[in-house]
Amino acid sequence: MSNLFEAAGLEREAPRPLADRLRPESLAEVVGQDHLVGPEGVLTRMLRAQRFSSIILWGPPGTGKTTIARLVANEAKLVFVQMSAIFSGVQDLKKAFEAARGNREQGRGTLLFVDEIHRFNRTQQDSFLPVMEDGTITLVGATTENPSFELNAALLSRAQVLTLRRLDSEALELLLQRAEAFEGRQLPLDPSAREAVKQLADGDGRYLLNMAEEIFASITDPEARLDAAGLADIVQRRMPLYDKSRDGHYNLISALHKSVRGSDPDAALYYLARMLTAGEDPLYIARRVVRMAIEDIGLADPNALTQAIAAKDAFDFLGSPEGELAIAQAVIYVATAPKSNAGYVAYKAATRRAKETGSLSPPAHILNAPTKLMKAQGYGKGYDYDHDAPDAFSGQNYFPDGITRERYYDPPDRGFEREIRKRLDYWAKLRRERQAEDEQE
Repeated sequence: MSNLFEAAGLEREAPRPLADRLRPESLAEVVGQDHLVGPEGVLTRMLRAQRFSSIILWGPPGTGKTTIARLVANEAKLVFVQMSAIFSGVQDLKKAFEAARGNREQGRGTLLFVDEIHRFNRTQQDSFLPVMEDGTITLVGATTENPSFELNAALLSRAQVLTLRRLDSEALELLLQRAEAFEGRQLPLDPSAREAVKQLADGDGRYLLNMAEEIFASITDPEARLDAAGLADIVQRRMPLYDKSRDGHYNLISALHKSVRGSDPDAALYYLARMLTAGEDPLYIARRVVRMAIEDIGLADPNALTQAIAAKDAFDFLGSPEGELAIAQAVIYVATAPKSNAGYVAYKAATRRAKETGSLSPPAHILNAPTKLMKAQGYGKGYDYDHDAPDAFSGQNYFPDGITRERYYDPPDRGFEREIRKRLDYWAKLRRERQAEDEQE
């Protein structure tokens, strides 16, 4: 049926979105990806050398992945076959591979473009390997997700990963100018509204052109000029690119954590706002703030943990949106608190040593002896009750026999840990003195 429509020219007459009508006709027209398609771009060099191999195009939506794949097939003189991993299964792959074998017998190569390739399971991804190795297909996969996490190692070893960049303001401006040239008129936007359109696009060229098309259709008065407020009445605000189970989620929580660790409350608040605006669960963030208070601040400011737990409790009590302010307060507190990972490092060191030493018993003098047999075994013998010792410190050894005293916790000289260091140094001095006294006896 589709062939009849094409023969009659009906498909060409069917309405198409502006983004589709402005699709580039050569790689040189692709905007914002000069590192791939510029004069010395990776793809340009591959095509120039006539050594085009399978690739994975990784990048945000609307950056040109499908367009690049189609143009590469055209310039490499390969039959272009497109499928989506969302709507395709094993049988669809088998049909595509058989068609590619038929093309090969006729002396034509096949570029198989698979959109959302990360949606294929491990078995489906493995099915590409033999046809990639024998040259039946040249695979171009497109994904918005990190290939390192979503694609099989065997598939990645046979394909080069190329990263597409989020379109910057300059690239988006060029797309707007192309839309205006195509329509034969300027967008009815004042400078503030024009900038707002580009910000709303959030690096997505397709979304930008869809907004431009909506504006052209809504405002027909050639004298009209929209400001940013007027623009908001026409186009709906786009939700930020964010998936709570994928890269956007982990990238932003990592940025928030590192901003706190780097004592930058302003950057930390920015990433907190990004996550909350995108719909992240506030309690997930609150739990991470608790972790920050423990891992990156610890005893340098013991109140940091109190603040973090209080923020979680306050959110439980107030709910949204008032409760988010409590989380913001905790983020500011932990970002501005003195930093120390000494407790974190000490715990890891002690854990490592505990695994190495196995089941060594504590020294007998610190073991309780509730039975006569245990007393006969020497349990509790020679124990010095610290409260009865001078300075409430006996200086006895508490490590198992066979292990010399070790130090895991080494607090820095800042925050509250400055006081803790003074105590530890004082006790170390007393311990040396008591040991010297015991040796003299």
